[in-house]
Amino acid sequence: MAKDTPYLDVQHLTKSFGSLVLFEDINFSVAEGQHVGLIAKNGTGKSTLLSILTGHEGYDSGDIIYRRDIRIGMLEQSPTFDPEESVLDACFNHQGDPEKVLKAKQILTKLKIRDLTQPMGQLSGGQQKRVALANVLITEPDFLILDEPTNHLDLEMIEWLEGFLQRGNKTLLMVTHDRFFLDRVCSLILELDDRTIYTYRGNYSYYLEKRQERIDNKRAEIMRANNLYRTELEWMRRMPQARGHKAKYREDAFYELERVAKQRIEERQVRLKSRNVYIGSKIFECQYVSKAFDEHVILKDFYYNFSRFEKMGIVGNNGTGKSTFIKMLLGQVPVDSGHFDIGDTVNFGYFSQEGLQFDEQQKVIDVIKDIAEYIDMGGGKHFAASQLLQYFLFTPEQQHNYIYKLSGGERRKLYLCTVLMRNPNFLVLDEPTNDLDIVTLQILEEYLQDFPGCVIVVSHDRYFMDKIVDHLLVFEGDGVIKDFPGNYTQYRQWQSLQPKDASSKTSQNAPEKKDYHNDTRRRMSYKEKMEFERLTKEIEQLEAEQRQIEEALCGSTTSVDEITAMSKRLPVLKEELDEKSLRWLELSEIA
Repeated sequence: MAKDTPYLDVQHLTKSFGSLVLFEDINFSVAEGQHVGLIAKNGTGKSTLLSILTGHEGYDSGDIIYRRDIRIGMLEQSPTFDPEESVLDACFNHQGDPEKVLKAKQILTKLKIRDLTQPMGQLSGGQQKRVALANVLITEPDFLILDEPTNHLDLEMIEWLEGFLQRGNKTLLMVTHDRFFLDRVCSLILELDDRTIYTYRGNYSYYLEKRQERIDNKRAEIMRANNLYRTELEWMRRMPQARGHKAKYREDAFYELERVAKQRIEERQVRLKSRNVYIGSKIFECQYVSKAFDEHVILKDFYYNFSRFEKMGIVGNNGTGKSTFIKMLLGQVPVDSGHFDIGDTVNFGYFSQEGLQFDEQQKVIDVIKDIAEYIDMGGGKHFAASQLLQYFLFTPEQQHNYIYKLSGGERRKLYLCTVLMRNPNFLVLDEPTNDLDIVTLQILEEYLQDFPGCVIVVSHDRYFMDKIVDHLLVFEGDGVIKDFPGNYTQYRQWQSLQPKDASSKTSQNAPEKKDYHNDTRRRMSYKEKMEFERLTKEIEQLEAEQRQIEEALCGSTTSVDEITAMSKRLPVLKEELDEKSLRWLELSEIA
């Protein structure tokens, strides 16, 4: 077989479950040395497609052609092992090869798996996923197929894996929600959408740009088809007698036109903004809290005063105590000493790593309605349970599905909806991006950007953190916590400027180093300063426009058409002015 033959060539592939068609007549290929990312919404068939490609699942029709004699390595989303096997035996049959054993130890150490004799049954699910990843990398296959490779990796491991995959001429196809990872590792994006495959020859940033162009072009095509459809529909109604042999081509064209005109592009017309969330000025004060598990120190005499409307990110390696910290805040884990003093108005909404156990026989919509029928959005507006589900991309049909039919990502998304339906004013999100598709992550980012309460996010998703947080607590281990005023990228940029030979984890040059005993307020971040200045100018412009309209409406020279237009504009202007003024006041309290 020729050298330039693709490693993988998929031709006219179709897969369905009963009446549900996941994809139909799709075609794509992966060439030697290509790094390909596969993107799709939860439940549309990403993991099914990977299972088909590796022979674990059948398909309806089509051809899957691999280059002869290549070795394929597959990382499954939920790998299984013999619980009695040791870590090293579970990795690969090294057959006493000292070079392979050495490589195994090096990769496992990078992935924080250090006891190679430990039985697999004693490892957590996240540790088992890391062993499975190590196994794939150690065996050095020609073609890597990876399903969510960054799940259960901390930031240090993710950055190491990025570098590992970028080196050499590796060929890989991966499903991942980690957009930083896609941007840095992948040079070609495949999007599975509307039962077909779209190819974008670039990284994630390129994909975003070209995908929007595709959607805009599709929208324009549908609009043109709708305009022509009305004309042709009139012809079909008026001239049934004209449909002889010569007009048959026009009739056939009409039905194709009808198919295009009736297509729908899934769009969310509005962002979900609640104005009925109130939270007082006192949020919580972490008063000299200490916590340790035997010799493992999580916090040591730690003080922090959380500010109103703060959006904080918590980052750090696995095992440094991030999840323990928020569980102590929520009262789920006792402190050894110290105290969390929480404000009376605080209403927590907690999204945990562990998720939620659902009744498999319950319908999706009933899960949400059991919590509440609607959310009071303020201003006389309500958001019904079905609207919240539709906002997070549960179609009306899916809302009446039973839980047992949902994919893992869809269950995770439903769990998120159960948290938000309680209308909390303080969201605590522990690894919220795990198993959520990229479209859902974009929706969640918009929601959190507009959220009028407080947010704490524990996440290894750098892209997500940069979008949401303006302040970090960096857990460095052994009770050392660094307080950084900025997002993750800004932190990494600052970190890269520090002396390489700094031996202490607590660098003396850290910005805004806090004296926890005295400093009880956070400062306005750079992003908030820019927003405050922009709002000041916009409010002045809106107030000036409001005065002009009110003066014109009181005058005698304004025409009827002008009065009508101004009367429509005035309530919209006032609503916009109220919203911006409220945010300006919130920011002024920090300044």
